[in-house]
Amino acid sequence: MVKAVVGANWGDEGKGKITDMMAEKADIIVRFQGGANAGHTIVNCYGKFALHTLPSGVFYGHTTSVIGNGVALNIPVLFKEIQSIVERNVPMPKILVSDRCQIVMPYHILFDQYEEERLGGRSFGSTKSGIAPFYSDKYAKIGFQVNELFDEEGLEEKVKNVCALKNVTLKYLYNKPEIDPKELLETLHEYRQMIEPYVCDVSSFLNQALKDGKTILLEGQLGTLKDPDHGIYPMVTSSSTLAAYGAIGAGIPPYEIKQVVTVCKAYSSAVGAGAFVSEIFGEEADELRRRGGDGGEYGATTGRPRRMGWFDCVASKYGCRLQGTTDVAFTVLDVLGYLDEIPVCVGYDIDGQVTTEFPVTHLLEKAKPVLKTLPGWKCDIRGITKYEELPENCRNYIEFIEKQIGYPITMISNGPRRQDIIYRESPLKK
Repeated sequence: MVKAVVGANWGDEGKGKITDMMAEKADIIVRFQGGANAGHTIVNCYGKFALHTLPSGVFYGHTTSVIGNGVALNIPVLFKEIQSIVERNVPMPKILVSDRCQIVMPYHILFDQYEEERLGGRSFGSTKSGIAPFYSDKYAKIGFQVNELFDEEGLEEKVKNVCALKNVTLKYLYNKPEIDPKELLETLHEYRQMIEPYVCDVSSFLNQALKDGKTILLEGQLGTLKDPDHGIYPMVTSSSTLAAYGAIGAGIPPYEIKQVVTVCKAYSSAVGAGAFVSEIFGEEADELRRRGGDGGEYGATTGRPRRMGWFDCVASKYGCRLQGTTDVAFTVLDVLGYLDEIPVCVGYDIDGQVTTEFPVTHLLEKAKPVLKTLPGWKCDIRGITKYEELPENCRNYIEFIEKQIGYPITMISNGPRRQDIIYRESPLKK
């Protein structure tokens, strides 16, 4: 059976915790897209971790962690990440990397930095991890797959050709130093040594696992609104963030995905530029940011303060629909316990017309939030494990949002630890 854990919104919804939790009953966890440009924060018996490439189920001894072909693989980052968890007494995990996975090259990171610098105030708010240049090269068919590291003759020829192409842009557009093909080839030889123990035909491995009745967990990065087709284009990422892409990015049939757990925060947050209708500012935002997450709302990769907002029913309903949601995991609910009243965005006012459908970007930028205020519960809900024991106003908040988005909220996270979870039977669950 295949299950997917994905985000409904801008990313940063708490997917890492949900994946880590669900991995206890999984055999294989697969990262299927994105790269080291976003992090998943995990709190477990080993401590607190920010993972960037490794799947969030890597802490269990019985699991296999897989880097699928859809991932933007930064080999030194993966290598350092493996070392960093083992140094903190996590048992050496079993890791497989697809031989069809493509490599983030050193020049991808430079090009990302140079382009953001060139754009100045019109920049995309990139994490400067090389993701957009990486995917550009992948689809321009000048990327490097992992398997090419083991074809020395072909690798040398390709390095020369790609460097000639890249150096034109470096010299004439960015006025930056050119790439030395010999140095790049030496770097790729180092990459080969690092990655060789993990390389595998992942699609074939997963095919056999499915035949053997194994449980596979697909872990998505970011959320629906950062998808290049269905998100807030152009302020999006460069890989598909949808559960449907999990089949492609892992190399499995689409009909094998039986459960899609879409993660929603009990409020909204975002890193990077782009339309954000329910955004709040000033002291109101600062206080929510300080209290949010585990240690505050700051990007796991960049450390940047996240933009804050109230829960957005319009965006979340849309996000859940595009993901093909079977279950909603509702996270960081405990954070809201300090509020007397909690605003919720239930519609968008665009030029005087109110809509509950998520619009295209140029209309989204005009949208003003239509807010409904619900009473808060004014207490700490951490430690509660049964839905019926939550304060009435807290349950009312959950049920109001469930009705607005139209998808069943079956998991409620009320703290950062694995055990801070409440399972709920939803009337929407068939």
